[in-house]
Parts: sequence; C-alpha cells; structure tokens
Amino acid sequence: MIRVGVVGLGVISRFYLAAVERSPDFTLAAVCDLDPAALRDVPVPGHRDHRSMLAAGGLDAVIVTAPNDVHAAVCRDVLDAGLPVCVEKPLATALADGEDLADRAAARDVALFTAFHRRYNRNVLALREELVDAAPIESVKVRYLERIEDHVGDDRWYLDAERCGGGCVADNGPNALDLVRLFLGPVALRHVRITRDADGVDRQATLQLDGAVVELDWSFPGEAKDIEVRLTDGTRLHADMLSGFPEFKESLWHEYAGLLRDFAGAIRRKGAWRDSGLAGLSIVDECYRRERDAGERTEAPGHRHAGEGAGTSP
Repeated sequence: MIRVGVVGLGVISRFYLAAVERSPDFTLAAVCDLDPAALRDVPVPGHRDHRSMLAAGGLDAVIVTAPNDVHAAVCRDVLDAGLPVCVEKPLATALADGEDLADRAAARDVALFTAFHRRYNRNVLALREELVDAAPIESVKVRYLERIEDHVGDDRWYLDAERCGGGCVADNGPNALDLVRLFLGPVALRHVRITRDADGVDRQATLQLDGAVVELDWSFPGEAKDIEVRLTDGTRLHADMLSGFPEFKESLWHEYAGLLRDFAGAIRRKGAWRDSGLAGLSIVDECYRRERDAGERTEAPGHRHAGEGAGTSP
C-alpha cells in the first residue's frame, strides 16, 4: 500500500479522503492543515505545517489540496524530499513555478501529477467510447459554467485573485483545457476574450484554440459543464458531466476515485510519467498575457465584488 499524506483539508479534500479510503492502492498516513479545528478527530497524525509532516517520515506520496498560491511551495518541498506528489489544478499560479516543479520532478525521478478530475467523469469516458471507429473530430466545445460563490464553501480564498491566481481562467480553465487535450491532443491558443468585474477579476472568458472553443463563467445562474464534439461527417456528440448526478458535486466522488487510480500508476512510473499540468498552465499564462498586451479588457455591466453578491451574467 502507498502511504499518502494530504496537505489541505478544505472543500475538495473530502473527495480525496473518501477515494483514499476506498482505494486498493493507498492508505492515509498523515494530514496537514493550518486550522487546528480541521485536525480534530482525524484517525492519523495531524500537522499544522507540511514540513513537519514530511520530517516525521512514513510517507510514500503526498496529495496537495491547499490554496492555489501555495501549490508551488508545498510541491517543491515534497519533491525535494524525494516523494511523488498529486496537486490540485492549477499546478501553480505562475508559469515559472510550474516549470521549476517539472524540472525538480524529472531531476529526482518522481512523479509530478496534476489533478484533472473531469477526465475521469463517467459521461466523458462514454463520449470517448462513442468516438472509437467514428469519423475524425472536426471541433470540440467545452463549457465550464458555474456561480463560483456556490462552490467554494468556507474556502473563501477562491474569491481572492492573488491567492487563486486569477479568476475563472486560472481556476476552471485548466480543467476545461485538459478536456480539450483529452480529445484533441496538444492545442495552441488562437484568441481569448476575458470579461472582468469591477474589481478586475475575470468572471467570464472565451478561449479559441486549434479546433476547439472553451467557455468559462464564474457568474452563471446554476451550473453547466459539458462537451460537444463535432465530427467531419456532420455528427454531433455530447457529454453532460452532471447528467446522472443530481446531488451537488455528486459526480466528484467517482471522478476522484478514477484520479487516484491514475496517480498510483504515475507513482510506479516515477520520472517517466508525463504530466499535462504545465501545458494547461502555459495556456492560462498566455491568456492573461495576450489580454494585457492587447488591452482586451471588458467590464461586465453591474458586476460587483464576488464577496458582495455579484449578479448573475464556469
């Protein structure tokens, strides 16, 4: 069994902990969180600092679900300790940090694994099966639409652009971009249009890529997450990631179970594992850079700060 430590016990950690409990590959060995209340009644050693968790030993791998702005620092320490790491997307909030992590993982011959849970969605996998022996793909459209305030729980850092690394492009963008890569392979950014609220946070964005469009919205009234694939023979195929999962975030239970299976495989492959987290981070970085260079900045009418009840328009 792979003895794993979990850093960060926020809103996403429950899906990891449940997946670890059911996993034939992993056993929970330690947890870490800054909040002492989060460590109460945990069945394994709890730490308030990830370095103390690493120093205590007894770990074969680490999962990082801490806020986005500390992904790079925590992963760096894990990799320097010679351990493979699974980190929630985004890999980092700065491209240079992501590149540094990839270099460290390669130098230490351990896996750096970015968690893209949507690629394990049952309906996404069914869509991929439909494409076997079908006509070639002409285009892909991914929609990732939600009202972010409904999804963050007590993790209010999502609403702080500095800690999150941005808005919908930085946080939901990597998941949507990974789905594009899942169906099309590597793609390049062609054009981006970003709409920001009065505080400068990107709340909507449209990304034009090679053969694909990604639509992101953080102010959507409800939730819509789906993929449309158009084939060269005119056929249109569709996968709704939420279909069959009526409860809020219900699909995540099986998605994270699938994710852990792949992480176990990545651990066994060590440095031979090829992660796609850096590719997604590179496109996110390019989106923001192109926006700055072109001055394509549109303010959504009536938008206020997310924490002050922004209106509807992931």
